[in-house]
Amino acid sequence: MILLGLTGSIGMGKSATAQMFRECGAPVYDADASVHGIYQPGGRAVAPVSAAFEDILDEDGGIDRAKLRAAVIGDPQAIQRLEEIVHPLVGAVQLEFLEAQRAAGAPYIVLDVPLLFETGGNARCNYVAVVSAPAAMQRERVLARGEMSEQDFEAILAKQVPDAEKRARADFIISTAFGFDFARAHVKAIADLMIRLAGEAGND
Repeated sequence: MILLGLTGSIGMGKSATAQMFRECGAPVYDADASVHGIYQPGGRAVAPVSAAFEDILDEDGGIDRAKLRAAVIGDPQAIQRLEEIVHPLVGAVQLEFLEAQRAAGAPYIVLDVPLLFETGGNARCNYVAVVSAPAAMQRERVLARGEMSEQDFEAILAKQVPDAEKRARADFIISTAFGFDFARAHVKAIADLMIRLAGEAGND
């Protein structure tokens, strides 16, 4: 089974591109959704994270991500402590997903991971696809959402591997600069290639 890593900086259109792979029939592991899931009431992270940080639960007993963010922001030791708790839990969810898809006979899967390069996750992938767009378009998209200030945007960018480096390290570059129909054609070509390569590997 081929592992195709899918990543891209904020505002590049990665989530929409992941959906395009789903439309092509690819099983997609969503790292953000996995984190969201373990933070839900009864989720795997609730007990250990709430034991490490005070007053971060919401009224339903899940982790309030805004409260958690406030508890760790600007505190490198707190961030490290949180990562030491959460990363193994997310890793376990990903492993379960991989095993299930392997058992189901999936020729390839897509690992949708925003911080793929930053966490070294690319080393586990057979191929990596990076979703990209010009910096001015990226900035415009993010700020148009109205969810963060320009300072917040810059802070997030500073923590991410630069887009140019991601593109240089990628096996495939999917541009969303020319609209999603353009990107969808690239996704279809990559999906077809993954299926062909998986078939060839199975015949070796």
